[in-house]
Amino acid sequence: MHIIYNLSFLLAGLIWGDWKNWQKYYSTILFFILLDLFYNFLTYNHPFWLFHENVFPSPFLNHTTISLIIMFVCYPVTILIYLKYFFRTNNWRKRFFHYILGVILYLSVEYINLHIGLISFHNGWEMWHSVLFVLAMFIIFPIHYKKPLLAWLITLGILLLLLYQFEFPLEKMK
Repeated sequence: MHIIYNLSFLLAGLIWGDWKNWQKYYSTILFFILLDLFYNFLTYNHPFWLFHENVFPSPFLNHTTISLIIMFVCYPVTILIYLKYFFRTNNWRKRFFHYILGVILYLSVEYINLHIGLISFHNGWEMWHSVLFVLAMFIIFPIHYKKPLLAWLITLGILLLLLYQFEFPLEKMK
């Protein structure tokens, strides 16, 4: 099922993504991927969520491989579509529409995946945390595109807040 989701994202990216200007978005794509790699590294022994493949089970499709596929397919496509349409206009109503659309799409996929068992929450993480996380994520992307250092500072603040909120056990890290 994760393969179908990723192929759907890829198809959407081929249709709506700004591939001819991918270099403009490259640093924000890397920012998105790096943050998820950091999350997976930091929370290896204490994850907030885990991916599963229960529709088409395979030993190859574990949390790590699913995460990597998402990072290298969904994340670039997300940035190539979202920032293309977000910055297409200076009209804040239209920007807000694209922001809300991105948030709704991401949360809809997560909600469906949660209810069919393709993702599970752990260590106190709940759907409302995902709502706040995705709301922040789609605000940070355009900030990173225009002011990367500011986005990194905001992200560091969010990371520290999450570590505090979830009483993240540093002793569980390798």
